[in-house]
Amino acid sequence: MGQGYATGAARRERILAVALLEFAEHGYRGSSLARVAERAGLSQAGLLHHFRSKERLLVAVLDYRDAMDVRRFDLEQAGGAQALRALAAVVEHNSRVPGLVQLFSVISGEAVTPGHPGHEWARERYRRLRAQVAAALRAGVERGDFRPGLDAEAHAERLIAMMDGLQTQWLIDPDRVDMAAVFRGYVEDLIAALRS
Repeated sequence: MGQGYATGAARRERILAVALLEFAEHGYRGSSLARVAERAGLSQAGLLHHFRSKERLLVAVLDYRDAMDVRRFDLEQAGGAQALRALAAVVEHNSRVPGLVQLFSVISGEAVTPGHPGHEWARERYRRLRAQVAAALRAGVERGDFRPGLDAEAHAERLIAMMDGLQTQWLIDPDRVDMAAVFRGYVEDLIAALRS
C-alpha cells in the first residue's frame, strides 16, 4: 500500500509539472488534457483518474506553483527586512521564468470573473499572501527592525500591488522594465522608511 501511494504521488507530481509547462506555453484556454496526458506518458483516462477536469487540474497546478515558491522563499520563517528581501528574491526568480509568470498573470486576469475556475484560488491566494506579508512586517516591529505603529496590512497591499504591477509591465516590455532591479530598489527604500 505504501509503494502504491508513493507511485501515485510521484505520478501526480509529474502530471502537475507537465501541466504547469503546458499551461505556461499555451495558456489555460489553449491547453488540452490530451496533450498534458501525452506529455506525462498517460492516457487521458489515466489523467482524469487523478484530476477529474481541466478546471481541477488548473487549480492544482496553481497550488503546486505556489508551493514551489513557498519551499524556495519561506516568509513564515523570515520577518522584517529579511522577509522583504525574500520577496525581492521571489521577483528575481520570477524574472528567470517568464512563461510561468505569464501563466500566473493570464490566469489572474481571467480569474477576476466570478465563475472562472481560478477565481476562488486567486481570492484565497491574495488573502493568504497579504496576511503572510503583514505578519512578516509585524514580526519586524517585534524584532526592532521597524518602527512601532506601522500599518502592516496597508504596506502588505502596496507591496503586492507593486509586485504585480511591475510583473505586468515587465511581461509587456521586458527590454525596458527591469522588474527585479526596480522591486529590489523599492524594497530597500521601504526598509529604510520603516526603520526611521
